[in-house]
Amino acid sequence: VQLQASGGGLVQAGGSLRLSCAASGRTFRDWDMGWFRQAPGKEREFVACMRYSGDTTIYANSVKGRFTISRDNAKNTAYLQMNSLNPDDTAVYYCAATPRVAYSALAQSSSYKYWGQGTLVTVSS
Repeated sequence: VQLQASGGGLVQAGGSLRLSCAASGRTFRDWDMGWFRQAPGKEREFVACMRYSGDTTIYANSVKGRFTISRDNAKNTAYLQMNSLNPDDTAVYYCAATPRVAYSALAQSSSYKYWGQGTLVTVSS
């Protein structure tokens, strides 16, 4: 299983970006998907996740109302739409996938079995 994250870049505060996470494997529809980020000098933190069924999403408080996670099972791809970006959103963003886990484990990085290589998002003020 391989995950390929893309879509990062440099954007001004208030701008938008859409990250993509392309996955290999035939069982993408059975995976819970998550996005995490790591800012310079900080630990990796949870951003958003979506259950395999698409009917459950969880967001970190810091991104709620600004970021939207989605998935297209036909394309084996997950997305993270990021709006109203601010400099605090600057980080390397990682997508992650795992076979179905309990709801209580969805926002925990330790629950995810597969990780992408990360894509850098830089928000200038």
